[in-house]
Amino acid sequence: MQLRHEFPLLSQNASLIYLDSAATSQKPKKVIDRMTYFLQKEYGTVHRAVYALAATATAHYDDIRMQIRAFLGVGEDGEVIFTRGTTEGINLVASSFGKAFLQEGDEILICETEHHSNIVPWQMICQEKKAQLKIIPVDDRGEICLDVYRKMLSSKTKLVAVAHIANATGVVHPIHEIIELAHQFGAKVLVDAAQSVPHKKISVRDLDVDFLVFSAHKVYGPTGVGVLYGKKVWLDQMPPYQGGGDMVEQVTFEKTTYQPLPLKFEAGTPSIVEVMGLGSALEFLQEIGLDQIEAWEKSLTEYALMQMESVEGLSLLCHPKHRSSIVTFHAKGCHSLDVGTLLDMRGIAVRTGHFCAQPTLRRFGVRSAVRMSLGVYNTKEDIDRFVEALREVLHILRK
Repeated sequence: MQLRHEFPLLSQNASLIYLDSAATSQKPKKVIDRMTYFLQKEYGTVHRAVYALAATATAHYDDIRMQIRAFLGVGEDGEVIFTRGTTEGINLVASSFGKAFLQEGDEILICETEHHSNIVPWQMICQEKKAQLKIIPVDDRGEICLDVYRKMLSSKTKLVAVAHIANATGVVHPIHEIIELAHQFGAKVLVDAAQSVPHKKISVRDLDVDFLVFSAHKVYGPTGVGVLYGKKVWLDQMPPYQGGGDMVEQVTFEKTTYQPLPLKFEAGTPSIVEVMGLGSALEFLQEIGLDQIEAWEKSLTEYALMQMESVEGLSLLCHPKHRSSIVTFHAKGCHSLDVGTLLDMRGIAVRTGHFCAQPTLRRFGVRSAVRMSLGVYNTKEDIDRFVEALREVLHILRK
């Protein structure tokens, strides 16, 4: 798969090897051009005016919501809500679901290897509602201990929130089984799909998931916009997350009534330009094909793991059976920040630190690590350059 030429930043910087797609992806020309065209030729507000520019913008905006419905296999109107990203989507559900359904003594379950965005909002709502936050452990491979998870579920469990793919370990969790087990106890499930939507086909209908969130900037789209999918039956019972324009039906000083879904959860002028970019990004993925993307990235990851085996003193964070295109490691006697800095000097961009997943790193006995993550633009040549540079950097640091 040769797609580097589709990305202006990469095609104009031949020496750059970008290996940080798990943090944020580069943007193809298709996305950049669509956003630029909209700003130059079509820009107007949505849902607020009758003039031609506003009507055109509204039509495009609503079409992209329908496009996302098809992309995710969403069944009903009103189940796709635009957010500012995965983090806001999780906060929305935590706050609104918590107010509607959570009572003192209830329990919320999350995994030991969650991103901070799938930890802190649940801590906050549990503190507010005097509920309990329980942690599902992982084994030394980074995989969820399903036997323990089964025993943790009970009638007190109101919601399970788990990443489809863990951002620090790259572990692909058995999400179907996690959801099915939770539903046996009447618990709802939120899936953080930020690391999976760019890399594999997702159908919320097949998963039977209650809530699913992802960010545009990880699927080759812009920052500032994301998607929350929620089952209508739950969203209808949840109060608005924010108040303001566009989410109201009637406002008086005595009482306010709200718009039906999805507008009830979309207060204020939305990220219109960014939504246009998200629509083009999803088109880009579908033109390539999610199956082809998954197969290509799997082959690249396997190649990278094989090449990295020969690097002396390198330790992977964990060795899961089912890994995505994320490889996290640390090197004996070398600080991750030093490794990342020297790699950058050689044109290799990787992530270093704790990846907004401090509990994950503590689970595996480290405070900081290096993460290499792949996208559609990467090739085996990128891996070769990365491994060669890594050997050189570690040699320098160990002198």
